[in-house]
Amino acid sequence: MRTETQAIADEIKQSLGLLRRHLDWDTARKRLDELNARSEDPNLWNDPTKARSLMAERTRLDEAIGAYLRLESGLNDNIELIELGEAEGDDGIVKEAEASLKAVREDARKAEIETLLSGEADGNDAFLEVHAGAGGTESQDWAQMLLRMYTRWAERKGYKVDLVERHDGEEAGIKSATIQVKGHNAFGWLKTESGVHRLVRISPYDSNARRHTSFSSVWVYPVVDDSINIDVNESDCRIDTYRSSGAGGQHVNTTDSAVRITHVPTGIVVACQNERSQHKNRATAWNMLRARLYEAELEKREAAAQAEAAGKTDIGWGHQIRSYVLQPYQMVKDLRTGVESPTPSGVLDGDLDEFMAAALAARVKGGADAPVEDID
Repeated sequence: MRTETQAIADEIKQSLGLLRRHLDWDTARKRLDELNARSEDPNLWNDPTKARSLMAERTRLDEAIGAYLRLESGLNDNIELIELGEAEGDDGIVKEAEASLKAVREDARKAEIETLLSGEADGNDAFLEVHAGAGGTESQDWAQMLLRMYTRWAERKGYKVDLVERHDGEEAGIKSATIQVKGHNAFGWLKTESGVHRLVRISPYDSNARRHTSFSSVWVYPVVDDSINIDVNESDCRIDTYRSSGAGGQHVNTTDSAVRITHVPTGIVVACQNERSQHKNRATAWNMLRARLYEAELEKREAAAQAEAAGKTDIGWGHQIRSYVLQPYQMVKDLRTGVESPTPSGVLDGDLDEFMAAALAARVKGGADAPVEDID
């Protein structure tokens, strides 16, 4: 076997070892057998909440174990083919098997990343908010670019995106917007994107073609499903209704269908305006509030577990996580991990997985907030 091919096989074996340890293989197989037996109990659905939780765990374990077995089989089958081709002097078989082995390596790398998505709410859907910073039209245009970037990323992943609320800028862009990203591990992937994003470019709104720096913030929090109980005292909340803004049809724009809920003890504010019905907007806003309160609790737990990162719950304008430079040169750089891309156009079109994977890995290792030298 060629040295390069052996190196690929060794890399896959390392990934399999990591996946096996992460799964706690023997325990996982035993637990899956137990869940399979319990899923056949005709009385299981007498308690729908418990049943859904059990079936979700069963599906997760079944998929994880199945993925490991497919990778292991892919490795062994292709090594056997390569050895067979070499023994018979058939270069065609060898080349085909080597190409398949490279594909297995890519799948193994993706599976490794998936092991990082094991947090309490990582498998949930996510709410993502974008807010323009100071700077008027410039920052509002940048906020809209970010909204499009995350929408395109979600579409690439096969996720569904629903617009929850949007406030347009006076001339261009958006002042703020909230979307709900629906799909397995949506929150797990997106959770490290919370923070301040900086854009440097020659402004299309400046007649003197000067270079401008704009800031917008992103905030991600998980959708709370039925398995998570969050109690909210309605007496602690102030509910306001108002007229929706932006596109949406005559009825949306001429009735007080939009809903804003303020949780007085924490100061958390959520809003929804995407439905014609005030009742539906109110229900969505309550779900958003529960999600925000849950996210705040997760942040408290993480801060307690990682005392050195106690400041990470304070996402302010000084907490830049990524810079996007379009002029005078082209570069996107993550300020926490040092990951770079020389093609901002691809990143702004949703090519974010490399940045997200690095941030997830750094977060797991406790180094996600380590400063990296900034770029101008």
